Amino acid sequence: MARFELKLPKMGESVAEATITSWLKEVGDTIELDEAVVEIATDKVDSEVPSEVEGTLVEVLFQQDAIVAVGETIAIIETESDENFNGVTETKNKISKEVIEVEKTIAKAVEEVSMPITKTSDSGKFYSPLVRNIAQKEGVSTEELESISGIGKDGRVTKDDILSYIENRSKSPQAISTSIPVKAETPKQIEKTVAKVAPISVNGEDEIIEMSRMGKLIAKHMVDSVQTSAHVQSFIEIDVTNIVKWRDKVKDAFLSREGEKLTFTPIFMQAIATTIKKFPLINIAIDGDHIIKKKNINLGMAAALPDGNLIVPVIKNADQLNLVGMTKSVNDLANRARNNGLKPDDIQGGTYTVTNVGGFGSVMGTPIINQPQVAILALGAIRKVAAVIETSEGDFIGIRQKMFVSHSYDHRVVNGALGGMFIKSLKDTLEAWDLNQDF
Repeated sequence: MARFELKLPKMGESVAEATITSWLKEVGDTIELDEAVVEIATDKVDSEVPSEVEGTLVEVLFQQDAIVAVGETIAIIETESDENFNGVTETKNKISKEVIEVEKTIAKAVEEVSMPITKTSDSGKFYSPLVRNIAQKEGVSTEELESISGIGKDGRVTKDDILSYIENRSKSPQAISTSIPVKAETPKQIEKTVAKVAPISVNGEDEIIEMSRMGKLIAKHMVDSVQTSAHVQSFIEIDVTNIVKWRDKVKDAFLSREGEKLTFTPIFMQAIATTIKKFPLINIAIDGDHIIKKKNINLGMAAALPDGNLIVPVIKNADQLNLVGMTKSVNDLANRARNNGLKPDDIQGGTYTVTNVGGFGSVMGTPIINQPQVAILALGAIRKVAAVIETSEGDFIGIRQKMFVSHSYDHRVVNGALGGMFIKSLKDTLEAWDLNQDF
């Protein structure tokens, strides 16, 4: 008999821990090879942890709702084999520790990209990632940080300094005031004050619904994005008549040859990837006062989950895919999103996001940027409309298939000219679609 340690596996970039949401096996249960043992959740996606061996579950080390670090042992499985897992376990432990360190480094880098408080203030004071993170969560502004006298080296503000400041601030008369302070420095401070003085009234006829874990994460992500980026939108109308005719002509042959349904989404995604190559300054992120120009074009694709929430799986190196490859990637990610089959790696590394609001019947929308990206595109519904058609013999009215595209971008780094030229180029690409081309 041998004992095998089931560990929390690596789950992609910047994911250093997960929450145990449900044990699928109980102590004493028999476990097959690759059979799911436990369900876990990160701030990105839900997933299952399979067993690497056959045996019996003899010990559970973490209960439901516990937070576990990547690489930690979560359960013990007893196998009938006499194989010694010690050497393998030691190797895995070593690798896991290295992975954890790398993940922590990446997490800090990602944190700094999205942190509105810079690590060095105008006066030259340095603030560690931990201090900035606490400041952001507690609504402490840069000006307030500047006023704190730190006990660290060269007057640096430490964790104890900011926690002490926050505690004392909460005891001040302003914090217990019955009205909104005029000088509230951040929306979060105002939100906290309003919550104290204006509780939601609930009567016997109202229904109280607990927000889902995913819903809470999405809500926070959206609010953080609006508070971080200066959102502005550009709109354009695109004539997609040729694309509609071409797809109607080839979709049956495409399905027969490739075994995949050809929707409009991969056609648009391929055109968007091509357009990003022409305008690489759309494919960037912000790190303080620096712009990170992304080498790879990784397209995020908003997809619906079974509970109605949206998630954004990512098509990696989208500009390198032909239409067949793009179709397979789009269909695969959409299907796995619907079936809760996405893995953490599937939603990591996006550099630009596309959302199809037309799928819900909307003509257009103004989507919120998916941080730390700087732009997002919304595809509206395709509609038959009466339009003026220009020909060498004169203008006439005809029925055309058209759609609106709306482009939200971060006006801190993307000006109106770039934001507008980007969707104008996309329009030109789609309207020049060749009806006689193959797939």
